[in-house]
Amino acid sequence: MISHGKDIKIFAGSSNQKLAREICSNLGVQLGNSECGRFSDGESFVSFYETVRGSDVFLIQSTCANGVRGTMDYRSVNDNLMELCIMIDACKRASAGRITAVIPYYGYARQDRKTKPRDPISAKLTANMLVSSGVDHVLTMDIHCTQIQGFFDIPMDNMPGSPLFVKYFKEQFAGREESTVVVSPDVGSVSRARAFAQKMNLPLAIVDKRRQKANHSEVKNIIGDVRDKDVILLDDMVDTAGSLCGAARALVENGGARSIHACATHGVLSGPALERIENSVLEELVFLDTIPMPEAGKRSSKLKYLSVAGMFADAIGRIYNEISISPIFS
Repeated sequence: MISHGKDIKIFAGSSNQKLAREICSNLGVQLGNSECGRFSDGESFVSFYETVRGSDVFLIQSTCANGVRGTMDYRSVNDNLMELCIMIDACKRASAGRITAVIPYYGYARQDRKTKPRDPISAKLTANMLVSSGVDHVLTMDIHCTQIQGFFDIPMDNMPGSPLFVKYFKEQFAGREESTVVVSPDVGSVSRARAFAQKMNLPLAIVDKRRQKANHSEVKNIIGDVRDKDVILLDDMVDTAGSLCGAARALVENGGARSIHACATHGVLSGPALERIENSVLEELVFLDTIPMPEAGKRSSKLKYLSVAGMFADAIGRIYNEISISPIFS
């Protein structure tokens, strides 16, 4: 696999070590020996126990919350973001040859522009923090707003998660294509849903909703025919699940849909999300494991996770060998 002299080193932060180990297994390399922890006052620390001088270093860290809130192992979004910046700084000061931040879930991506006076653009601030830390390259998946790529003055690759969903649902709905339709849960996700529908060779419908404030929205119309159809709802992320469950209910009650299946790349699942999903009309909700499944989610019969380890391993191998990663996008 390795075509040149510089060695590859892969290290994991605290947020998704299971995924990091699976990526290393796919690549046939050992996960680097490092430690991430916190001092008694909550400050993060990082220690690397092997040399990275001149190495091609990949740091795997989703900027999501993980662990059980209120326990010692809980880490917030801010904890994991700061930990990633510290890991980058440590590798930079240890003379790493190149540092790639592998961020399966990129947090703060929803705050990408000013929607009212005195709003921050947190996505730009986060990009500045990573670049200032010394990162040379960023690899992520289905970032919430693709224009965030323009916030970086370094290479940033944004991989689509849809190929994994296409494979899964083609198997699930084989022979039922004529009665199946892809639905975008809002107007902002239409381009993503359209590309997915084209790959599935299925028609597209749209849920028209109005967002009153963060995490609160109301369905107004359904654009397209979903009556007596099996629906696949596609989104990039599910946070509190209010919008998704509301759209699913409207598709059944107002649109007359026969069944609702949903998929999203990132399962943030904060607040009342799991309770809403369990009480919803959804038959199943499929995520990619860019964010670890919460402990409470393991008791749900509706949640299913697909692994992204193979895709990230392929991308890391291509970046290391300095060949195009665009074939992964298709």
